[in-house]
Amino acid sequence: MRATRGAARLHILAVALCATLCALPALRPGAGTPWTTLGLLTGLYLACELPGRYPLFGSSVPVSAGSFFPLLLAAAFLLPPAAAALVAIPGSLVGRVENHPVAARRLWRAAQLALTVWAASRVHALLGGPAALGGSGAGRLPDLPYALLPACAAALAFSLVLTVLDGSILAAAEQLPLRRAWSGLLPRALGPHLVHGLAGLMMAVLWTSSYGPLAALFVLLPMYISCWVFAQYHREHAAHRATIRALVQAVDIKDTYTRGHSERVGRASVLIAHELGMTQDRVEVLRFAGILHDVGKLGVPTRVLRKDGPLTPEERRVIELHPEYGHEIVRGIGFLGEARAAILHHHERLDGSGYPYGLHGREIPEFARVVAVADAFDAMTSTRSYRPGRPVPVAVEELKRCAGTQFDPQMVRALARGVERHGWAGAGSAVTADEVPHQNQARPAIEDQTAAGPPRHPRGGLDVGAARPSGRSAPPSRLPE
Repeated sequence: MRATRGAARLHILAVALCATLCALPALRPGAGTPWTTLGLLTGLYLACELPGRYPLFGSSVPVSAGSFFPLLLAAAFLLPPAAAALVAIPGSLVGRVENHPVAARRLWRAAQLALTVWAASRVHALLGGPAALGGSGAGRLPDLPYALLPACAAALAFSLVLTVLDGSILAAAEQLPLRRAWSGLLPRALGPHLVHGLAGLMMAVLWTSSYGPLAALFVLLPMYISCWVFAQYHREHAAHRATIRALVQAVDIKDTYTRGHSERVGRASVLIAHELGMTQDRVEVLRFAGILHDVGKLGVPTRVLRKDGPLTPEERRVIELHPEYGHEIVRGIGFLGEARAAILHHHERLDGSGYPYGLHGREIPEFARVVAVADAFDAMTSTRSYRPGRPVPVAVEELKRCAGTQFDPQMVRALARGVERHGWAGAGSAVTADEVPHQNQARPAIEDQTAAGPPRHPRGGLDVGAARPSGRSAPPSRLPE
């Protein structure tokens, strides 16, 4: 607890106090708490959380501490609110916690889930949910489809309270504005929680039927397995993101001059992809392509990357090998799919004057044509220490001027539509080099060759390539962006 911010500690204690007040009525004499059902559900929930504590299971357990929600929602349907609040506490207090401070996180999770389950049970009871479940007595069949209404309402309350509490602790611990802390939480959680609510309803109906609690386990087991599969899917995606992040960080460390450029190219690529109507799977892979398009910088000598002044022809040829270096680096990363071709060909040009293979038109892979436009767009709109970023409309017009020879016109039009529709929060006000620019820093030699406008490639078209500052006071050089 001492490692947690003061505001977060107070927030945790306040939520824990509220949860205690909600659960206390179940412990009072004469409360009529169904201890058998409460004990069975609490034991089942504890059994679901305990595997994470043991090396035999390790990270292969389906969920982290306090998140097997179908069972918690079944408890909200089967028990009075105060008793339902007690079900989550033991499992949350002993479950696996991966980050510090462990004690504060366990206390928070237990209090949060107790309060959330209490709210769901309260809504379920107010709408007549317990009566709609039926029971083991003669003629007490579930009142379907009405039973779906209180169950879905309870799942909605569960989702609302849980996301409100998640956002509030994030705001308290990270000192974020509440609007930002809550942004996107509910839309992501609502669908899964409704599914968990339906599974919890099925379990509750079987529990109260003549078949008894044992039959309810037939719902619990497949739900636990499905949660395991879902968790494995998310762990795989987390591993993918970690791989991408490590590669981008390595590039940023080697060439700090264009730090942040890769992420912005990824965002611009996604903007184009949405306008083209790509499927979500392809959009994600294209985002990876944009982020990793310059990973080949890792194979370029640092002395060339950070050279002051213009490049020699030999050094430019070395720089122009970076797409092939990048392709070689990512060739064995299977989940990148089409992104690997984009990394190799994002400097090809429609007229065949690009590199490394001089491909023409549709010979250039679609992802490479997208990344080429996104790359040039960010290069023009980003502020560098030797020149300010160009306004977005100016950059778009320049891309249109070079469409058909250097860039695919379809991709340029898609970027223009996306920017017009959604705007662009690029790096126009941020210097991407590590140091604040000096007023007298020289401009890149290639820019000096033009009277006005963006730098030009020697073979014609827009140069987002190896422009180098001239003079000893210039900032570190940069690769083709």
